[in-house]
Amino acid sequence: MADIPDELIKLERSSEDARQQLASLVGQEYEAQWKAWRTAAEDFQAAVTEYATREDVTMSRHEVEQAAKRAVRHAEPADA
Repeated sequence: MADIPDELIKLERSSEDARQQLASLVGQEYEAQWKAWRTAAEDFQAAVTEYATREDVTMSRHEVEQAAKRAVRHAEPADA
């Protein structure tokens, strides 16, 4: 797996956690959580763009984003 900074992993995990919380909400609670998810997703996307444009990074922006998402969504269990 690509070497992705912990900060990107943390931001994607925060975004994914916020998205998952939407499932059980309705009305104003849903709207508030949707805004929290959108903010977390925007923070992640901005960080990916910033990281991918560094001169020492050889991956494309898309590759950086996908690697971070794979690291969060397909992480091995902590006791593995």
